[in-house]
Amino acid sequence: MLHSDHPQQAVVLNWEGDMTAELYASVSIEEQGFVAIDVETANPDLASICQIGLVRFVNGEIRESWETLVNPEDYFAAINTSIHGIEDRDVVDAPRFSEVAPDMARMLGGHVVVSHTPFDRVALMRVHDKNSLAHIDCTWLDSAAVCRRAWPQFRERGYGLANVAEWCGIEFLHHNAKDDARAAGLILIRAMQDTGLGVHDWLKRVKEPVDPGAKAIRRSGNPDGPLVGEVVVFTGALSMPRRTAANLAVSAGCDVATSVGKQTTIVVVGDQDLRALAGHETSAKHRKAEELISKGQAIRMLGESDFCALVDAKE
Repeated sequence: MLHSDHPQQAVVLNWEGDMTAELYASVSIEEQGFVAIDVETANPDLASICQIGLVRFVNGEIRESWETLVNPEDYFAAINTSIHGIEDRDVVDAPRFSEVAPDMARMLGGHVVVSHTPFDRVALMRVHDKNSLAHIDCTWLDSAAVCRRAWPQFRERGYGLANVAEWCGIEFLHHNAKDDARAAGLILIRAMQDTGLGVHDWLKRVKEPVDPGAKAIRRSGNPDGPLVGEVVVFTGALSMPRRTAANLAVSAGCDVATSVGKQTTIVVVGDQDLRALAGHETSAKHRKAEELISKGQAIRMLGESDFCALVDAKE
């Protein structure tokens, strides 16, 4: 297993040999390959990106990789730091996102970009909005959506990056952005090998029902939603009625619970409460979630607007 330390400064590892636009447009999508991406955030705000990792795959092999720390110009939540190991002191001299954005646009623009679940895609969208930057013109492919269609055991649950990577025999350092990106890319390659479907085929397949031949069944969440299998709890002052929020969650595939427990995977915090988190007392549900996270439970804290963006995310 790779056990490299978290970088303590911004590091560009490698990104050479880019195709010219003319050459890139002349080859097939399989020959073009894809770029896998992962980001880490400083706090529950998805725009608070503090690390970015990119890995480019061509013809099923790693061609280039790139990684940098980012100064999010925001606070670091203790829970986030406990997960990825990055602290505010590590990013003091790191570039702001606006400074790395041109490189991001060059490396991702026009490419198929792979992320595992919609979180990284929405985080990139939110940080571009935060900095008043145009979104990158690329084609997104969710490797978690691929897993749900490639292998029946991951259809409704268990399709998280660590779990699928273990099943595929992929060793990696979880919550290091470059290594997570590498794992997502390798998972997609394994799915292509097992199914015989290429990147172009998967771009079409993820827009279709997870199980096209399945009969309709009654369940709490939409079985084809981008967040199927997640168990969400809402806390704080939301901008919409709780019933409306619950309906949105169900439409995205989530089950909705009224309290934080062992099955909880997402806690959505009202945006006003989210902005007051640094140095302020949190709600009982929030504290319970932090307690469970500290014990190893995988719970993601999100602001309401970030959650709504995830619900609207299209595969």
